[in-house]
Amino acid sequence: METGGPMRKLAMFGGTFNPIHNGHLHLVQGFRERLGLDRVLLIPSRVPPHKAAADLADAKDRLEMCRLAAQPYGLEVSDAELLRQGPSYTVDTLRQLHRENPGAELYLLMGADMFLTLEHWYQSGELFRLARMCAAPRDENGRGELLAYAERIESLGAKTHVEELSLLPVSSTLVRGRIARGLPIAGLVPKAVEAYITAHHLYGGISNG
Repeated sequence: METGGPMRKLAMFGGTFNPIHNGHLHLVQGFRERLGLDRVLLIPSRVPPHKAAADLADAKDRLEMCRLAAQPYGLEVSDAELLRQGPSYTVDTLRQLHRENPGAELYLLMGADMFLTLEHWYQSGELFRLARMCAAPRDENGRGELLAYAERIESLGAKTHVEELSLLPVSSTLVRGRIARGLPIAGLVPKAVEAYITAHHLYGGISNG
């Protein structure tokens, strides 16, 4: 994992990124601005433990798409979970970040759905000790649910941030579905990612080349 000198606020945003899309980037940018984050690491998972991995692109392709998407935004990308054998448990990644960045305050960024399952994550108590849990509601009606859950896990030792961020209605499932049906994905993913998907025939797409 590539790490520089100690920074005050270091965030990780993990996921399958199958593929990474503009909704991911918009969310990360919102968190970075709202929380004053110094560094943000995008960390694609090798074997996601929380959901089925249907139509999962090869790890090297997902990593490269993350790198292409991250570059214009000054984000960093880590292959830490892709190199690790077995399921990608977030607590293991946070332990590694803590070891390699002892002066940093760690933040774990996520969407609402993942946030609402945190107490059931592997070694959740250790997870809460290592980093601040950060989420944004899916819509204007979701803030109350997140705040109530934040209060619940704070009683278990968590430190939380529930932020009001505008979200883009994009999902990896939507992107893959449009590709498989031969529909355009312009505006849903960065142009460099779109070009990579086309060039490498990912998700059932047909190359224009």
